[in-house]
Amino acid sequence: MIEKMTKYTFLVFHGDYEAFLTSIREAGVVHINEKAEGYAENENLQQVLAKANNLERILRQGASDELVQQRTELEAQLATVKAEIQRMSVWGNFDTKKLQLMRENGYDLHFYICPTAQYNEEWGGVVVGEAGGKVYFVEVRPLTLQDRCAEGSQTASAEGLVITADEVKLNEHNVAQLEADKVAIEKQLEANAKAVEAWQGRERQGVEDELKSVQRTIDWDKVELATNNLADDTLKLVEGFCPDTNKAELEAVLAATEGVYYEAAAPTKEDNTPIKLKNNWFTKLFEVLTGMYGWPNYHEFDPTPILGPFFLLFFALCIGDAGYGLILILCGYLIFKGKLKIEMFEGLGPIIMALGVGSTVIGYLMGGFFGMDIWAANWVPEALKVPMFKSWIGEGGVVPVAAMNQSFDVMMVLALVIGVLHLCLAMTIKCICYTQRFGFKEAVSAWGWLILIVGGISVFILSSLGIFGPQVTSILLIIIACVSALGIFIFNTPGRNPLINIGAGLWDTYGMTTGILGDVLSYIRLYALGLAGGMLGQAFNNLGTMVLGENPNVGTVIGFVLIVTFGHVLNLLMSCLGAFVHPLRLSFVEYFKNAGYEGSGKVYRPFHI
Repeated sequence: MIEKMTKYTFLVFHGDYEAFLTSIREAGVVHINEKAEGYAENENLQQVLAKANNLERILRQGASDELVQQRTELEAQLATVKAEIQRMSVWGNFDTKKLQLMRENGYDLHFYICPTAQYNEEWGGVVVGEAGGKVYFVEVRPLTLQDRCAEGSQTASAEGLVITADEVKLNEHNVAQLEADKVAIEKQLEANAKAVEAWQGRERQGVEDELKSVQRTIDWDKVELATNNLADDTLKLVEGFCPDTNKAELEAVLAATEGVYYEAAAPTKEDNTPIKLKNNWFTKLFEVLTGMYGWPNYHEFDPTPILGPFFLLFFALCIGDAGYGLILILCGYLIFKGKLKIEMFEGLGPIIMALGVGSTVIGYLMGGFFGMDIWAANWVPEALKVPMFKSWIGEGGVVPVAAMNQSFDVMMVLALVIGVLHLCLAMTIKCICYTQRFGFKEAVSAWGWLILIVGGISVFILSSLGIFGPQVTSILLIIIACVSALGIFIFNTPGRNPLINIGAGLWDTYGMTTGILGDVLSYIRLYALGLAGGMLGQAFNNLGTMVLGENPNVGTVIGFVLIVTFGHVLNLLMSCLGAFVHPLRLSFVEYFKNAGYEGSGKVYRPFHI
């Protein structure tokens, strides 16, 4: 939920203004209503911002600029040496001193490469080796004959024949010397890594402290820029917002500060009120997902309490494997305790554990465990199979086989049902929130669609269960159709020409009909991803079993372990990627669109020390 805010307007005598800012900064509960104007023109602020950016860059790279530059240069040198080792490996470990001695005695070596099919033995060269469909050969030539070489890649041999091969220039170092160069560079990189580690322990904290100091200066300068000067600069006026839970604390500070007059009022729709979310421990885990899309407007609703549970459910359905869920729980726990350090997952240990728990429960209900179908496994007690989805179907199940079209998988039907529920919930929230924000007149069309879709689905379900008879069902459907038609086609924009409203309603009907159908079908991805992950895991199990054979030995057991381990790690990584992206899309696109969520709010950032 969104915490209630109070808007404060402060009027302060200029002589007391610095003391006033210091006092509310120490209180640390006021979000100053900043203005973007004047930032670019303020040279001091731009200099401080540039310094902050530089410090942030140093912290991101984890070392000083000199150490990073040194590492970059050494890595480039190492890459060059490795490439030269590969290029020179075919020529062997020639003696560079003997080559120089030959030049001093009037002879030179020429090195050539050409496709094997084009090599001519009459060139008189000595073949050094063949690799990749190419011949590498050398020709000894007196230095006095070098002037006879033609331009381009064609050169003349000692016998006067034209050599149509590509001449290459060898490195001054042979492979052994290049390997020594490689070892030397790697040692320098090791020394650089130790220097970076030492910098982390010695300098990082100082840079972090300096950055905090610079950011405090930036905050102060921004507040001063947000201040309006009145009465020939004798009075200062500034606006801010404070959570209602901190009002008493703030007003106690203001009462002890001289020269301050203030007014407190509820924020209006025109105010860009900052957002501070207040959720329970579970919902709070998913606030990071809300922030990825955009924080709610102050007069909107907080989508996190709905986003969180549904994202967890969607993620678990896409994973569809209890074994993978257990792995996620373990990884999340290790990240939370700092035992497993992955920068991109820093601080996300709790949500990964929650997703792992959901995946374990849903995976168990779906009967998946590391690619195995535990529903069909004889070693699993029958009592443990009772809660699984597959036990719901059959003659003694909750859902009789005759009640379902056998061409559809129960999980696909379940995914579509969840999608319909998700979208109906979104439309209900939209109607309530639009009525609260803009009034009932502006939400008539939304209510019309809600009555038509949710009302129609409800009557259909109750009729299918035998609660409503045919006559009652017909009457209710007629009433729903009439009421929704009035809202959609006649009163969608009160006060406008009814004919224009009808035209707008028809266009809205086309958009809703095509849009809602596509939105519902989008939820099939939950079924498809879970099915694909399960089938891939099963394929790796089958491949490992084939390698293991009927008479296992040490070699086949090792092969089995390697194949199964590699396969499931790969499958888990791909499944997690899909299970994150696609549920996020269902939340950000299908749900938010039908819920009318804008996400244009700004985060509450108090002015504090």
